[in-house]
Amino acid sequence: MTATLPPHTVHKLYEYRKSLSTKPFGARGKNLVRCNLCLLAQQYCTCEFRSQLKTNAAFMLLMYDDEVLKPTNSGRLIADLVPDTWAFLWSRTEVSDEVLALLNDDRFQPFVVFPGEYANDGQRVIGQVTTDELNGKRPLFIMLDGRWREAIKMFRKSPYLAGLPILSFDAGTIAKYALRKGTREFQFGTAEVAAMAIGAMGEEGNAARLSTWFDLFVESSLLGRNRRPNTTLSERERLIAAFVAD
Repeated sequence: MTATLPPHTVHKLYEYRKSLSTKPFGARGKNLVRCNLCLLAQQYCTCEFRSQLKTNAAFMLLMYDDEVLKPTNSGRLIADLVPDTWAFLWSRTEVSDEVLALLNDDRFQPFVVFPGEYANDGQRVIGQVTTDELNGKRPLFIMLDGRWREAIKMFRKSPYLAGLPILSFDAGTIAKYALRKGTREFQFGTAEVAAMAIGAMGEEGNAARLSTWFDLFVESSLLGRNRRPNTTLSERERLIAAFVAD
């Protein structure tokens, strides 16, 4: 299948990171024939269904080392739907000028999306993005995209994030999303947390749409790995219909 929209920032970062590798990335299911964009098995590619949200949100993805190469990475799903998404490889010793420029862009109010318990002394923690918090600007949600230990390292070793407010979710919000997940084997993915962030700014419809896109990604990924005991396309077809109908 061919995407109806052009490659986005994560697609481009994927190609760049791949060019730095001396050998192919050894992901689970490496023998699958995958779509070059969504990285799903070709027969379960979702690119033709991709469409952009009309949202006031913007996102910055700071991606740990080879995270962008992983077919299971859900950060790319944010860029699939949110037009103003930027993605960068994180480095402990160097900070991209583009990252710093975005953090200082007068159009945006940056928020680090991270558990408030890790806040530095004096770092403000909020649970909702209100008009008072934005002061006429657009929210720029900073997502630390990697495994949990990697995300903690990124947070602690990035002094340019230390003075920014943290958007943290309370137990009720987390429980609501955990309930929706049911018995699925996946933990919270970056895209799911991004959906919570969009919901925290009052765009519930867009939050639900990103959640559905994530669910479609998970279902398609499991089908590609033959992880369904009685393989059926009915759930995938239901999710496609739900996403397209919104």
